Amino acid sequence: MVFAAIIPARYASTRFPAKPLAVLGGKPVIIRVCEQAGKVFDNVFVATDDVRIFDVVKDYGFTPIMTRSDHKSGTDRCYEAYVKCGVKADVVVNIQGDEPFIQPSQLQTIKSLFEIDDTDIATLVKPFAPDTTFEKISNPNSPKVVVDDNWNALYFSRSVIPYLRGVPENEWTSRHIYYKHIGLYAFRAAVLETVTGLPQAPLEKAESLEQLRWLSAGYRIKVGLTDVETIGIDTPDDLAAAELYLKEHNL
Repeated sequence: MVFAAIIPARYASTRFPAKPLAVLGGKPVIIRVCEQAGKVFDNVFVATDDVRIFDVVKDYGFTPIMTRSDHKSGTDRCYEAYVKCGVKADVVVNIQGDEPFIQPSQLQTIKSLFEIDDTDIATLVKPFAPDTTFEKISNPNSPKVVVDDNWNALYFSRSVIPYLRGVPENEWTSRHIYYKHIGLYAFRAAVLETVTGLPQAPLEKAESLEQLRWLSAGYRIKVGLTDVETIGIDTPDDLAAAELYLKEHNL
């Protein structure tokens, strides 16, 4: 199969403007993401709406694609970039532009899920540790996932799911495996084209989670398991933590 990895990167951000260009360990964050993606995929593109990001990506030897500024989601931006990239791919992988520590093992897991013929869309989850506090798993900025016996996603939620009836909250993670969603998606190319044309679903509007639109439309989301904890860059504090991580691990 032919894979195209596309990294959406917007300049504007409410919590951290220009974060794709923020310097981490001497390199822009977006370049670190490109380097990680390039360890697994031959076709890596950055989909941006800003000439400053475009120029930096090009200067580092990667391939930027200019996209419209009015996209409502990274998935829409990803599809526009795919149409423009010139590669006829079987699968399009949407890699978050603020995940400089995304690991090759995680990208390989995503690839392997498409060896299953009926996989439409794929994503990853990571189990919360049994000693994780209820406060941490209930963080609405960390969506949770429930899966069926065949590792298809049943539902994504910002709430803690499932609810453990009759169990004290401080025992929930020791009595049940909860799964944290890792924001990495891959689509069959034809499926990506279709889902970008779908209207918002009521569940998506309620939770503000785009993947609920796909589930509501009947698409199957295959889930892969990872034990790697990544550090996303959402705020300047996250960048400082990532810089410390680089130094501590001598990276």
